[in-house]
Amino acid sequence: MGKVTGFLEFERNERDYAPVEERVKNWREFVIPLPENETREQAARCMNCGIPYCHTGCPVNNQIPDWNDLVYAGDWQEAARNLHSTNNFPEVTGRICPAPCEASCTLNLDDNPVTIKTIECAIADRALENGWVVPQPAAVRTGKKIAIVGSGPAGLACAQQLARAGHDVHVYEQHAKAGGLLRYGIPDFKMEKQIIDRRVAQMQAEGVTFHYNAHVGVGFATARLFGEHDAIVLACGAEKSRDLPIPGRDLDGIHFAMDFLPQQNRRVAGEPQPGVTPILATGKHVVVIGGGDTGSDCIGTAIRHGALSVTNLEIMPQPPDREDKLLTWPDWPLKLRTSSSHDEGAAREFAVMTQGFSGVAGNKVAKLRCVRVDDRFKPIAGSEFDIDADLVLLAMGFVHPIHEGMVATLGLDLDSRGNVKADTLAYRTSLDKVFVAGDMRRGQSLVVWAIREGRQAAHAVDEALMGATTLPR
Repeated sequence: MGKVTGFLEFERNERDYAPVEERVKNWREFVIPLPENETREQAARCMNCGIPYCHTGCPVNNQIPDWNDLVYAGDWQEAARNLHSTNNFPEVTGRICPAPCEASCTLNLDDNPVTIKTIECAIADRALENGWVVPQPAAVRTGKKIAIVGSGPAGLACAQQLARAGHDVHVYEQHAKAGGLLRYGIPDFKMEKQIIDRRVAQMQAEGVTFHYNAHVGVGFATARLFGEHDAIVLACGAEKSRDLPIPGRDLDGIHFAMDFLPQQNRRVAGEPQPGVTPILATGKHVVVIGGGDTGSDCIGTAIRHGALSVTNLEIMPQPPDREDKLLTWPDWPLKLRTSSSHDEGAAREFAVMTQGFSGVAGNKVAKLRCVRVDDRFKPIAGSEFDIDADLVLLAMGFVHPIHEGMVATLGLDLDSRGNVKADTLAYRTSLDKVFVAGDMRRGQSLVVWAIREGRQAAHAVDEALMGATTLPR
């Protein structure tokens, strides 16, 4: 522990944002990194607890006190080596992970946790800038060929680990580029896509082969995977959006968030979208239904389009501004969270249920009929009201993987929630030599959980094929 009294000497100092009036004019990242000396001061605040509860919060088991101490000491390269030993893509989690580690930090008992996410991102970015992140091809090849279906964070982490173990890894992606929701769901203002491209290039140099526009089960026969590979890992995510089947749902102008967000990401990238009708918020009154991260991404995107207004509806009651620490810590607390997109000009309404949509000539949506609800989600009599809306975005989460196509063709066993059934030890599905990881197995979750499951699935596959493995879980 380099600075025993660091947490007493230095206050929490988080990264700042570019001003709203500047950042909403473009699609670039707007988080302003801390200078090196301030980052080292923040790392010095780590108490190196006897029981590091940050480990409880971190799904990939990052050795947080270790690399905090290394950053404080100025040994950035060793900090990067340590960080990459548990996390394949720390520059991703340093940007878009909600940082459950910080909620578990001992200093969070005083609402003053170590800026773990900021430090992680600083380590990862410095490692990439200084050329410390290099391909790690296997010295010995095993002769085994493995298919990874899906190139989101779970699929990419699994593929990289298996390639480094010496296997011939082939990633099959239905879209034109790799990344899954990292590329097509997360807006560029939260994470620019060259971050993914750098990792894909690293993985290609390690021997991973990417097959794009290969939609397994839809135009790409699943039988080909079984005939050509010794093992198959399914990592297709949980892409079935939760719908809102109420009167007026068929009106034009009502779209799922995952029809809206990928379009904009493709526009920024200059990726062709032939035959796609543009969904734009420009000059419209926009209503986003759903108060989570996807809803927040829709808000920021709509504001950058130039929406006249953006209203965010959430059926849950407004959470408290501050949690009861003695009741919740070190677990992830329920409390009011305001994203950078909310701060850009969205009106937020809690405990509101949408009962129906109404339209105007041309079958276009014009209003939402809403009612306020109690804590049991029962409508409160006399609280009905209308909201003007030219564009409605449904961002209420995802229910399970898409069953049509590959899952149905393979006849995989599903759990009670509709996810592909497998445990967290073997990661095996009901079919021989078929494994599953990430949201496709656990349901909608966080990027850091996807990376964890991809790594653990790689461990399981390597062990199943070779009888033993040196890959970490």
